[in-house]
Amino acid sequence: MEIVKKTNTPWYITGLHFACQQCGRCCSGPDEGVIWITRAEIKSLAKHLGQTPHDVRKNHLKRIGFRHSIKENPCSKDCVFLVTIDGSRGCAIYDVRPTQCRTWPFWSINLDSPDDWNTAAKKCPGINKGRLYTFDEIEKIKNQ
Repeated sequence: MEIVKKTNTPWYITGLHFACQQCGRCCSGPDEGVIWITRAEIKSLAKHLGQTPHDVRKNHLKRIGFRHSIKENPCSKDCVFLVTIDGSRGCAIYDVRPTQCRTWPFWSINLDSPDDWNTAAKKCPGINKGRLYTFDEIEKIKNQ
């Protein structure tokens, strides 16, 4: 009887293509989401907005348990910082956006299987396009 050893090699070992199209779809509904933001990121956001961390928490964040998430527009479920500028949608806090936003689309939920990756690609036109991210790059981004 031959024993077949299961491998834990991720399906994306050869890398994945991604190039942000700056469409804002990763920041938009229709589903409600959670945009986690750390204390350090709240401080950076406050400085960027010229507000105190207290005011940022009060005006732009919601508390979920012991953590904070950026609020969403109640009707569209878009991130409150997704804005339209000169006819294009973009992030009003791009330079100080949270790690969760910076690591899209290399989230564990998208990397569980090729089907999960391709499901994310239905919403994100940058998935499977552009430069090749190596396995090591993906793992580094995913584990931030």
